[in-house]
Amino acid sequence: MSRPGVLLRWCVPDLAFATACVTLFYCLFLFQGYQKLFRDSDAGWHIRTGEAILATDTLPRTDPYSFTRGGRPWFAWEWLADAAAGGIHRTFGLKGVALFYAAAISAGVWLWFRLHWALGGNFLVACAMAPLLLSTCNIHWLARPHVLSWIFLLLAVFPRKPNLMVVALVTALWANVHPSFFFAPLIALLFALEDRWHLKAAIVAALAPLLNPYGPQLYVHVFRYLTDADLLARIGEFQSFDFHSPGAAQIIATVILGVVGGTLALTQKRLHHFALAMLITALALRSARALPLSALLLLPIANAAITRSLRKAGGVPSGSACPTDLRDTTQPVGVADVVGQAVSPAAFLSYSANLRALDTRFRGFALIPLVLLAAFYLIPAAGFPTDQFPVAAYPHIPPGARLFAPDKFGGYLIYRSNGTLKVFFDGRSDLYGADFLKRYSRLVQVRPGWRAYWESFHFTHALLPADAPLLPALEQIGWRPIYQDKTAILLVFGGT
Repeated sequence: MSRPGVLLRWCVPDLAFATACVTLFYCLFLFQGYQKLFRDSDAGWHIRTGEAILATDTLPRTDPYSFTRGGRPWFAWEWLADAAAGGIHRTFGLKGVALFYAAAISAGVWLWFRLHWALGGNFLVACAMAPLLLSTCNIHWLARPHVLSWIFLLLAVFPRKPNLMVVALVTALWANVHPSFFFAPLIALLFALEDRWHLKAAIVAALAPLLNPYGPQLYVHVFRYLTDADLLARIGEFQSFDFHSPGAAQIIATVILGVVGGTLALTQKRLHHFALAMLITALALRSARALPLSALLLLPIANAAITRSLRKAGGVPSGSACPTDLRDTTQPVGVADVVGQAVSPAAFLSYSANLRALDTRFRGFALIPLVLLAAFYLIPAAGFPTDQFPVAAYPHIPPGARLFAPDKFGGYLIYRSNGTLKVFFDGRSDLYGADFLKRYSRLVQVRPGWRAYWESFHFTHALLPADAPLLPALEQIGWRPIYQDKTAILLVFGGT
């Protein structure tokens, strides 16, 4: 390739890179990711944990953040992602963290398109599916490590057979970033239905994650967490998605396409894709947290299955180039003939193949530094949303307060105080356990026995959302507000 051709290839984006750039700016600005990525306060304790790891060169082994679980064993099972976020935060602040996770989301979009091409998907069908991907995934666009796990999941379903050493390195890295690493051997076992080589990959993927600071204890902890039905039943993101909510139509379309793609794959004797589609669909219907997996993994599989069906319908042999002119010039051609040829499967495949051939000439990777720099300097002041967290109320909390605050505020309080204000509860549900969540639920719902449980903690202050059901109950027993705004109310017993 000539020098101008090389420059053109590296400076002009292909579809995957262009869409990734659009996703980056959409996430940060139209979606308002500079705030909405922090709408889950767990981002707060993830950042502070990462900073502590970098400052001490050790992992926390016991809970450093709460007065209800302080000193108890704690698994910082996403320590490597936390360290990355903590390091970025120390240098660039929350703007840097927002850009880091938005860039990870964009990298996943780029990889998603590459998966379409690796599976033999159609160019135009992939374009049509891209809005479904963004609409389904953005319900879990958060500054949390699970966003990084999406990249590993996409890599796990690529059809290419990497060296087993690569499998070991990737899955070991995955286990230190996010506990979803168990998907790696599971997907490999499903793919062994197609090729026995994946049995070896499954063994490697099951053993390599032992290279984590907790060793086999991490496996036991993750297993206990995911099989604790009583605990998971009390965590919102593990509940079924409300398909009646506004904007759910595209998510429904994603789930349906995943099922259709899996069914077509079964008819095409691709049992591994069918098995994966059924597994992910079942998880997505059970838990809103798994819905992005339908878009990430099953839409490319559906595209590939649809493309194979179109090839069969158009009489185009698999893997062959589609003819660009399908007319029989020896016969008279009418308007109906022209329209019929234009919308025929073969013509559609031909046109799409030509677009894909043009697309392969470009990459655009030379633009990455420019895109990231532009995004960083254009980001407004990043921070936790003031309409969801006690940003204005925090300075009114006295030092040493034994504070009641809901788990929604917990991660933010850990972040804002740098861990010095010990919290009652935060989002680390595996640490607190099902029994604590059950008692907490009775407390905030003001159910029978709540007062005795409340008084057992000897709170000095309470920080509640402005619409909390617990608020009038506390006021009836002598608690009075000392600060309030539209988001939160700070109370003290007997205060004025």
